[in-house]
Amino acid sequence: MVDQLPQWAALAPVLALAATGLLLLLIDAIKPSARSNTSMAVTSALGALVSLALTVWFVVAGTGHEDTGGAIYLFADAIKVDTMALFFTAIFASVTALVVVAAHDYFHDHESPAEFYSLVLFSATGMALLAVANSLAVVFVALEMVSLPSYALVGFLKKNRGSVEASLKYFLVGAVSSAIFVFGISLVYAATGSLILSDVAEGIETVDGLAGVAGAGIVMMIGGVAFKTASVPFHFWAPEAYEGAPAPVSAYLSSASKAAGFVVAFRVFTEAFPIGASISAGIDWVLAFGILAVVTMTLGNFAAAVQENVKRMLAYSSVGHAGYALIGLAAISAGGSSNDAVMGAAMAHLLVYGFMNTGAFLFVAMAERWGVGRTFADYAGLAKRAPIACVAMAVFMFSLAGLPPFAGFFSKYFLFMGAIDNGFVWLAAVGAINSVISLYYYSRIVKAMFLDDPSSESALDAVDVRPTGLYGAVIFAAVATVLLLPGFGPVIETAEAAAAALF
Repeated sequence: MVDQLPQWAALAPVLALAATGLLLLLIDAIKPSARSNTSMAVTSALGALVSLALTVWFVVAGTGHEDTGGAIYLFADAIKVDTMALFFTAIFASVTALVVVAAHDYFHDHESPAEFYSLVLFSATGMALLAVANSLAVVFVALEMVSLPSYALVGFLKKNRGSVEASLKYFLVGAVSSAIFVFGISLVYAATGSLILSDVAEGIETVDGLAGVAGAGIVMMIGGVAFKTASVPFHFWAPEAYEGAPAPVSAYLSSASKAAGFVVAFRVFTEAFPIGASISAGIDWVLAFGILAVVTMTLGNFAAAVQENVKRMLAYSSVGHAGYALIGLAAISAGGSSNDAVMGAAMAHLLVYGFMNTGAFLFVAMAERWGVGRTFADYAGLAKRAPIACVAMAVFMFSLAGLPPFAGFFSKYFLFMGAIDNGFVWLAAVGAINSVISLYYYSRIVKAMFLDDPSSESALDAVDVRPTGLYGAVIFAAVATVLLLPGFGPVIETAEAAAAALF
């Protein structure tokens, strides 16, 4: 049935997200009386789920797969729909659905909920467009579509000084990052004469005297990607933004937005700058990503270990996980037999991370809704009042740490094994050591919730398990994290099939 659709229908998941965002604005403008928080949340969730359903349908039908005719190109090859694009779109749609459902309770008393939901949907549209971008021009425009709503979302609590300050810092650093990134694109265009990824790859092979110009452009683009993925040394905005932003926004940025940065990195650097041709031109971006991976995961984990604020700890933890995902680019080599495996494992890790990290931040959102505080000490004895939610949080923590039998263990296992099979044993060893370090601060939350006693009997009096949206989103994310264990086979196979199209 999919084969009978016109080619432009391959963009249906992207169009579903865009249409939902526009519908929210339309309802808000034409019928303000109907813009209740519930109606906006339901409309947003349905739009995200429709996009997810279309994406899964296309993946199952083999849309864009080599066995069914290969990738679908649209708009003079500026758009490319393949298995990788659909895989990441599924991540974006899943996280978006969880966040908007949770936001129903978090913003239950907000004056204008339509603003929040429309910003999230438009940002998700930009992410989905990033996944199908096959031109550096489309990449930049889509990145801005993601970034601009994100700045507003971080500062959504206009009367909260911390939220506004975090938004301003995020905007200023993001503006500089965007300028560097687009300047890098212009240098690459000057050296190769094209913005289409495949044409850029051909230009890199014959760059000759302009190798220095191309190299400078690639370095600048690496900086732009590092900012978007919160990788060291461009990570310093993340703890501030995640701590100041509303918790559902922190969940969204640390999961979906991070995956958006990686889809750019995976596609652009493997397709536009082939390893062999890049090294011949004196541009070893694989080494650059290797250094970034080691420094990012190490600094992120050590910084997380000394935090007392749970939200800030999760922010630095997110930086550490960016280092793990960077192994997908750092552990590939020219002619490497396991390039598909290590890149596919990085994609699978981002999918698992999307559920477990989003769930962790949404648990923090629920704790903020309860008014129990933000530090480890504030979580003491919480399991006595909300046992199911705390069990879900324990699942997220152990999965993020990479403990069996949770899905996070398998995603890290395949990622490290892919690096080892490709000859990067040292990179896998650094990743494994950092995973052990992370167990310390993840287990602190579990210890506080289940083993520690609250400072006073009244400390948990405000705990109320009635916020059904938040509670349901947390439980669903935990169930998904657990169910990804028996279902990890199809996930890793789909991810490796998506990665195979890149090489």
